[in-house]
Amino acid sequence: MKKIGPILLVITALVITAAVASGIKKTKTVDWEESFNEKSSKPYGVSVFYNELPKLFKNHKVRTVYHTPESYLRANSEDGYGDHIAKGSFILIGNSDYLGDESVDELLGFVAEGNTLFISDYYFVQKIHDTLQIDVDYASTAKDSMSYMSFETKKLANANIDKNVGINYFSSFDSINYRILGYTKTDEERINFIEVPFGKGHIYLHLEPKAFTNYNMLKDDRYKYAEGVISYLPNTDIYFDSYTKIQSGYGDVDKKSNLSWFLEQLSFRWAWYTALVFTILFVIFNAKRRQRIIKIIKPLQNTTVAFVKTISHLYFDIQDHKNLIHKKITYFLEKIRTDYNLDTSILNDEFISKLASKTGKKKEDVKRLIDYINWLKSRKEFFEDNLLTLNKHIETFYSN
Repeated sequence: MKKIGPILLVITALVITAAVASGIKKTKTVDWEESFNEKSSKPYGVSVFYNELPKLFKNHKVRTVYHTPESYLRANSEDGYGDHIAKGSFILIGNSDYLGDESVDELLGFVAEGNTLFISDYYFVQKIHDTLQIDVDYASTAKDSMSYMSFETKKLANANIDKNVGINYFSSFDSINYRILGYTKTDEERINFIEVPFGKGHIYLHLEPKAFTNYNMLKDDRYKYAEGVISYLPNTDIYFDSYTKIQSGYGDVDKKSNLSWFLEQLSFRWAWYTALVFTILFVIFNAKRRQRIIKIIKPLQNTTVAFVKTISHLYFDIQDHKNLIHKKITYFLEKIRTDYNLDTSILNDEFISKLASKTGKKKEDVKRLIDYINWLKSRKEFFEDNLLTLNKHIETFYSN
């Protein structure tokens, strides 16, 4: 044991030296990734704008949509399983290229019923270009990488957007029926903000999503430009698209653990590593110490069935319907993957057709079950009827 002291001192000195050296050489870099994430405080996140929405639309709900518009709007329609009927303004800031044709159709149907769609992105998916008959082009900015944003009406505040290697603008659209709302300018002025009437509602297309990011919302008075853009939206409920976050297999948000944040901080990281090193050393040097006699305990009898019944009754008695529903859906989809070798990450019409074909079930019955599962995934609160209905659909699927 006399040799352990010097060894610990040497290791401690090495750890401290490495921590100090790392602290000297380490220079914190800014992450300029354009995530447009409403929970990100990085320069090109949109948390500042997102947190201001309840103030801009007072007395109205701001809902965050973590599912595709196709799934969410179908569930929250007159014929859907949602807890309300979606009415108001649907907002997408950046990363809108994930939209499939069915999601675009749902959004257009949403607008046609008298609602509003606002998209701010550099380009739009081809379905939108073809349906609305618009074209978007790109032009390089001047040497100072600065673009100048302005409105058709002079009552709204203009803004400068820096760190721009280029700008996007509408090169072709229906100038008779569509309304020009704003411009972008480098060497010449070009249109970058238009209003499109569609059915009973309106679509607002904007080509500079960086205007809504934290960097520009907090720099000088550029926030006034974002307020000016949003001022065109009616004073109604807001549906803020957040589907482009990191997704898990079932479309839920995959959040970072608390430990990952600590490891990003230099001081916390080295404190963690130091504690880890000493813990390992403690285990190594104390592994040969005599262990206390462990009392022999007779193993319990195999009461698996009784245990399962007890746990299920416990879940049911404490009204933990959400947990039970999640487990039933998880086990059902796992069985589908195992028995029929089907990918269950996207539960759309194609999946329904494949499942009906492989199982020999009626497509209407399969669709009823899958639609109900998709609806449950969009809910936050669950009741006993939801659990009983899900169980009924699953039993019907296996009994037919």
